[in-house]
Amino acid sequence: MLQRVLLFSIISLFLFSCGENQPKEKDSTEKFAENATDKDFQDQHKTPDSLNFTPQGVNIEIPTLDGKMSNAYLLTAKEESKNYLFVIHEWWGLNDHIKKEAERLRDALPNTNVMALDLYDGKVATDPKQAGEFMNAVSTERATAIIEGAMASVGKDAKIATIGWCFGGGWSLKTSIMLGKQGAGCVMYYGMPVDNAKDLMPLEADVLGIFAKKDGWITPEVVDKFDALTKATSKNFTFKQFDADHAFANPSNPGYVETAAQEANAMALDFLKEKLN
Repeated sequence: MLQRVLLFSIISLFLFSCGENQPKEKDSTEKFAENATDKDFQDQHKTPDSLNFTPQGVNIEIPTLDGKMSNAYLLTAKEESKNYLFVIHEWWGLNDHIKKEAERLRDALPNTNVMALDLYDGKVATDPKQAGEFMNAVSTERATAIIEGAMASVGKDAKIATIGWCFGGGWSLKTSIMLGKQGAGCVMYYGMPVDNAKDLMPLEADVLGIFAKKDGWITPEVVDKFDALTKATSKNFTFKQFDADHAFANPSNPGYVETAAQEANAMALDFLKEKLN
């Protein structure tokens, strides 16, 4: 009898140890980040044009829940407000182009504080290879701690919408999922959506997706799969796919498609105005 107990204990310990050593399954943003080393993906993201930029906002530091600090670019509302919009950068990092986009959004949403988060901890890429390295190195745990720190800084009574592009589009959705009932609305420009019901279930905010039919990564098939997932989980998801390529709405991208970008931006603003009314 004692031998059987010992044998069972050894087998149990072995199985537990094997489970502990199993690699953690990557989530949707981590899987998407693997594209950062793909030359085709890098070629799709040309080095941003130079920008003559005079900031209207302020750079701030926010404590994060892992005991560190994070950076953000803050533009306060024209009048005192508990409305917030979290802006999440593309794979370049929190550069002047994203800060300028944050300013455009705050000017169009005067009742809203706009906070552009920095998931790269101060690193800003100046060429596609470097951007790929930064994006691929993002830790889900660190990015989550940064977002949780931003949430804590604005308080539990804040009403928070999110917006992001490419890398930031996926994180816009994940941020709104983390926000739960505080989530006011989510805009994701050609970002990788989550791919399973368990991850999506905490989402309370409505989602607007802006995608590109010619996108080689966030393909129409990816969008259709997410659309089916949102229907299966009773989430409110609307989207439009433009006849353009990935990153078409980025004015710093040589592949910028002005007419499509203007229509997409107008859709996003109407959506945010409704959700942050």
